[in-house]
Amino acid sequence: MTKPQTTRKKRANGVESRQRILDAAVEIAGERGYEGTSIAAVSAKCGLPASSIYWHFKDKDDLIAAVIERSFETWLAAVELPSEETGTPLERVTAMAGNVARSLIEAPDFLRLGLMLALERRPAEPRGRTVFLQVRDIARAKIAEMVRAIIPDLDEKSVNALTTYAVAGGDGLFVQREINGDDVDLVALFELHAQLVYEAATRMAGRNKP
Repeated sequence: MTKPQTTRKKRANGVESRQRILDAAVEIAGERGYEGTSIAAVSAKCGLPASSIYWHFKDKDDLIAAVIERSFETWLAAVELPSEETGTPLERVTAMAGNVARSLIEAPDFLRLGLMLALERRPAEPRGRTVFLQVRDIARAKIAEMVRAIIPDLDEKSVNALTTYAVAGGDGLFVQREINGDDVDLVALFELHAQLVYEAATRMAGRNKP
């Protein structure tokens, strides 16, 4: 009979191995992209045999999808509107945008890899691309919910337009930082972007009033 302590140790080792594999996959994919990422390269980077990787992940596509999911969970935790006690609606939106930017700096993998996959067209769609589009829908729904909460007078057409604009602007700022690196102050630009979206939202809400 397996002792509980032994079972816990095996489980902990399994979790640690999985994290090592994901960390290695992030590094390889960041350097070489989706096509350049291979199980052999990830194995060499993390120091675990390919058999260990296949124990955790069905194939490379499953591994990349897991990288996107892990990074997205980290990012999503930052997409929270501060409480009303923390300031005006504009201050709250600006603070949240700064937190989102910081989370992208710390955990950029889901957006970096996801955008790579989203822009590609393949005969057989990678699971990673499917996962990215799914988590992107979750992010979009959460942003739309916050737009409604901050500016309740907006109609659904305006909410959808502002959400699309907010997401597209965030993508563009992220890509700009990927191109130019630390010369781009992502936090300051996300805060500016949020302020402009908020300004547009208040104007649109004013037009909706009788």
